[in-house]
Amino acid sequence: MLIRGAELWTGGGAGRVADLRIADGRIAQIGSLPPRPGERVIEARGGLLLPGLHDHHIHLAGLAVRAESVWCGPPDVTTEADFAERLSRPGEGWIRAIGYHESVLGSLPDARELDRYIADRPLRLQHRSGRMWLLNSAGLDLLLAAAPAPPGLERDGSGYTGRLFDEDAWLRQALASAPPDLLRVSRALAALGITGVTDMTPGNDPAMARHFAGQRAAGALRQDLWLAGTPALAGAEPGAWHLGPVKLHLHEAALPDFEEALALVATARGQGRGVAIHCVSEVELIYAVALLEEARSAPGDRIEHASVASLPLVERMAGLGLAVCVQPHFVAERGDRYLRDVEPRHRPDLYRLSTLTAHGIPLAGGSDAPFGQPDPWAAMRAAVDRQTAEGQSLGPAEALSPEQALALYLAAPDELGRRREIAVNGTADLVLLSRPWAEARRQLARDAVAMTLIAGEIAYLSADDARE
Repeated sequence: MLIRGAELWTGGGAGRVADLRIADGRIAQIGSLPPRPGERVIEARGGLLLPGLHDHHIHLAGLAVRAESVWCGPPDVTTEADFAERLSRPGEGWIRAIGYHESVLGSLPDARELDRYIADRPLRLQHRSGRMWLLNSAGLDLLLAAAPAPPGLERDGSGYTGRLFDEDAWLRQALASAPPDLLRVSRALAALGITGVTDMTPGNDPAMARHFAGQRAAGALRQDLWLAGTPALAGAEPGAWHLGPVKLHLHEAALPDFEEALALVATARGQGRGVAIHCVSEVELIYAVALLEEARSAPGDRIEHASVASLPLVERMAGLGLAVCVQPHFVAERGDRYLRDVEPRHRPDLYRLSTLTAHGIPLAGGSDAPFGQPDPWAAMRAAVDRQTAEGQSLGPAEALSPEQALALYLAAPDELGRRREIAVNGTADLVLLSRPWAEARRQLARDAVAMTLIAGEIAYLSADDARE
């Protein structure tokens, strides 16, 4: 394949216009290149060619089943009436609902409370954090009949409440559910220009690695794949995936024993892996920083989200040499609620970007899908304009330039401080925009993506190109 007349991306933005030849899934030549007999030719017409985007924090299985789920949280569901309407579904079998937040009903409902909304069908309702499921009585009875109650199923004086904490593996076992097919997810991500992903699901283990490897082998998952998760991943069968960091998912209400957390870090060190620590509150970030100060940070250590980061914590992270995986789209998706609910003293600390950059902290962008939207272009827009859905400004001093926003998705998955470039012998995972960077940067719009090239094959064409 020959791509002619493309504007090539450089580390700081657009560069020269040149031709690029792809052979055997790699970039074979760059320059002024005449077509060869029988060679497929794509006319770039000056559009920007850049390395394929990488989503550095995603949950593929969760994203795959989202289409089969009922959304029950903000911004679409904000009242009890909305919630009741979403659950009023005729039929049989399980209702799988996602996205719930306490603001909808003002509480975390137990089984008896959920029975008021749906009693004739089993319900499992996932909290927006991804760490909790809420079951109605019918769902609770079915699961307990299938498997003994796990430690994470809450009890009170009357019995089990239906609140299930950090027990996804038990839930899959009790439901006897197989991991989902990823073909539709992979195609949708390719349509957004995403050619690589890091799956950050904490419970990723050898069984999930086998599933992902099978999906890659079958062609259902086209993206280059990195897996974070449990220490057991290090012993998984080799496959078409790369071993990522050990994931430590902190929860402010139940922080792990400090010595046990230190032992987990030591295990990661012994496997040659970094640790990726989930931190969405100030308390969680304080814990994570203290942990890595005690354990001594190492290359590959990273903070996921850093949703609330005070300046002293930013300075300590910089001193440790940590990287941060950020989700700027949450400013747009959740910013209005943050402005209502977050204490004023914490608002300048929300989803920092430019402050982290100014302190020399490497940044990478991740969607956290399905808990956020997987569109990287929308995330870039949020990083640049810091606007909420209702048009309010949230932390405008933390805005990035368009070049910095795009760079979030060009970070190397094995070294977040290194940016991937277009170079001879590089893998042909590429994105070709339908316009030069000077035009595309003004809007960072999804429709700027003309096609995504994965290993030299066109995985997605825009509607305009398809019509042509």
